[in-house]
Amino acid sequence: MDKRKELIVSAIENGTVIDHIPANKVFEVIKILDLEHSKNSVYFGTNLDSKKYGKKGIIKISDKYFAPEDVNKIALVAPSASLIEIKDFEVINKHSIETPERIDGIVKCFNPNCVTNKEHVPTKFAVMKDEDGKVKLKCHYCEKYTKENNIEFI
Repeated sequence: MDKRKELIVSAIENGTVIDHIPANKVFEVIKILDLEHSKNSVYFGTNLDSKKYGKKGIIKISDKYFAPEDVNKIALVAPSASLIEIKDFEVINKHSIETPERIDGIVKCFNPNCVTNKEHVPTKFAVMKDEDGKVKLKCHYCEKYTKENNIEFI
């Protein structure tokens, strides 16, 4: 008797696939994009086998395309991810996520005394990598660093 070795998830007609998400970051990506409240169909998988990464995650969202600020959020949480945009079941755009040099207005400063936490001043950060290759953010105003594990999205 042949055993089925694959589970097929139906293709989406229109929307976005976020692929190559680190397996331990799938639920964080779902949260930062507020997909748990989406009215669209959302499919996800985690701990899937990947030749390139060992284990990976994937998210498919029907009828949804992401604005640049959402792509920047993904870049901070899952910089190895790729975005695939689908229209009429065809790939119209596929690219790797690029970590931006700057991000504005999407992350809270870790420093409670920063002007952005005391007044209505939009946040601005330079995006950097630490010695381990992890993302860290340098606040434009107070010059304090926010490490990857302390990033809080607004």
